[in-house]
Amino acid sequence: MRILRGEDPVDDPEERLQRYVGLEAEPPRVARYDVGEAMILNWVEAHDDRNPVYVDRDAARATGRTDVICPPAMISTWVMSGYRRYREVQRLRAEGVVEDFAYSRLLAELDQDGYTSVVATNVEQDYHAELHPGDHVTCHFTIEAVSPVKKTGLGEGRFITLLKKYVDRDGKLLVTERFRLLRFTPATTESQETA
Repeated sequence: MRILRGEDPVDDPEERLQRYVGLEAEPPRVARYDVGEAMILNWVEAHDDRNPVYVDRDAARATGRTDVICPPAMISTWVMSGYRRYREVQRLRAEGVVEDFAYSRLLAELDQDGYTSVVATNVEQDYHAELHPGDHVTCHFTIEAVSPVKKTGLGEGRFITLLKKYVDRDGKLLVTERFRLLRFTPATTESQETA
């Protein structure tokens, strides 16, 4: 599917982009693997996190838990789609193919508006329940906000806020996350302007 500007009946960019707010961003992301101790061990080692409840059953039980727990900030790693999917998305984008879900259509429209670069700006997470080895995670994405055009140090752009709700296999809410990114047109440097 390709988006052609001439086919879009809404000319006002603000109105056009606000149509995405509140829509499911993409199909739910289901973890490829159950929560596992090996990945937890890799995470805590990489972050030099020495909290014993992540790696030591006796220490976890001493706090009233039944088992070790997953570091809460690790939640998004369970639903990451992997490098094959990343490469596929980049290939589709380069070919001008837009997948049939709201977030892909929104990004294509931003590309057409010249906002082709991206940087993550911040993440806010609220933790509702602990995650244990053997649990399975699914994430539901909603487009929560698309900002008006902002001038930033990186260039002119728009902030997108994705609301993510992570649940376990029974649908129990684990984490609520607001993930913001900036889609921008890179600023011209002073040397480029004088060339």
